Amino acid sequence: MAPSTVLAGARVVLPTGIVTDGRVAVEGTRIAAASPADAEVIDVRGHWVVPGFVDLHNHGGGGASFSGTADEILTAVRTHRLHGSTTLVASTVTDDMDFLVKQAGLLAELAEQGDIAGIHFEGPFISPCRKGAHAEELLRDPDPAEVLRLVEAGRGWTRMVTLAAELPGGIDSVRLLAEQGVIAAIGHTDATYEQTKEAIDAGATVATHLFNAMPPLGHRSPGPVAALLEDERVTVELINDGTHLHPAALELAFRHAGAGRVAFITDAMDAAGIGDGRYMLGPLEVEVSEGVARLVQGGSIAGSTLTLDRAFKRAVTVDRVPVEDVVTALSVNPARLLGLADQVGSLEPGKDADLVLLDDSFDLKGVMRRGEWVVDPQLP
Repeated sequence: MAPSTVLAGARVVLPTGIVTDGRVAVEGTRIAAASPADAEVIDVRGHWVVPGFVDLHNHGGGGASFSGTADEILTAVRTHRLHGSTTLVASTVTDDMDFLVKQAGLLAELAEQGDIAGIHFEGPFISPCRKGAHAEELLRDPDPAEVLRLVEAGRGWTRMVTLAAELPGGIDSVRLLAEQGVIAAIGHTDATYEQTKEAIDAGATVATHLFNAMPPLGHRSPGPVAALLEDERVTVELINDGTHLHPAALELAFRHAGAGRVAFITDAMDAAGIGDGRYMLGPLEVEVSEGVARLVQGGSIAGSTLTLDRAFKRAVTVDRVPVEDVVTALSVNPARLLGLADQVGSLEPGKDADLVLLDDSFDLKGVMRRGEWVVDPQLP
């Protein structure tokens, strides 16, 4: 049983706003409504306490991939937990269908154990025109029968499928996913504005890394960006690493969609938490230089080396997004999308004791997951 703990004196971000000189009480694995009598009181004045981060879209880290073995998957999970991601969905990349089905079974086992929160299939049902770091020879149209095969391979843990709805079978596959209770995400797409609106009406609710791997916003051909930003049913993913998005694009998304419809993601690959070098992303070789991942062949950006603590700090200090809006984008909205808002995503009594301790400069100084310190508090 995890010990009882009270974090006292911090600025605490709650659903109702920021509380100065606040207290967060933890009893066992849960946030408590009152301070347990036997609790250890930790003075965290000068710090922030925010909910643990929830990453919807992550391919790996720590030198390991979610397309790898169980040990490799757990290495990636642990790497991101050290950076505050206490809840994480494992994303695959385009590969052979039989491999993806097999990998879904392994990921489902780890989800059943509580190591990950589910599975996200990014590809193979995406446009060759906007393939990014996906192997073109393995791409295919989103035949609803094949989409269902992947969904069912996840044994109830398939949370999201990214697809290009303009491809043959795309709209029917979106409807299928919605009927199955799986998030249909529009991404790696060459869709028009009208085709994107049709996909949203069919049940699509997420934009996979908005702006990236889709046509740019045009004044005569507004494309998917306008359709995804304007519709209140859609949550837009953003990769806030300073490489994938210009700050003006991030501001546009927040201004137009509002914090309630933004989800920060990492789209991380193996190099996250490690550094520069050569890596594999599915069957493709990637060169990471100065923290930017690009395909060796062709030079396309190949995921990121981002961790969500860095996304948090950049959003506040560079993009000047209010802290409470950053928490909404990093924790509240992803938890809601995953159907986990009753368990994680905010610091409320009865929810999992998942929290991140940040100093006044928004550098990570502690991580707690289900009442246990993943990163012990680093206090002066």
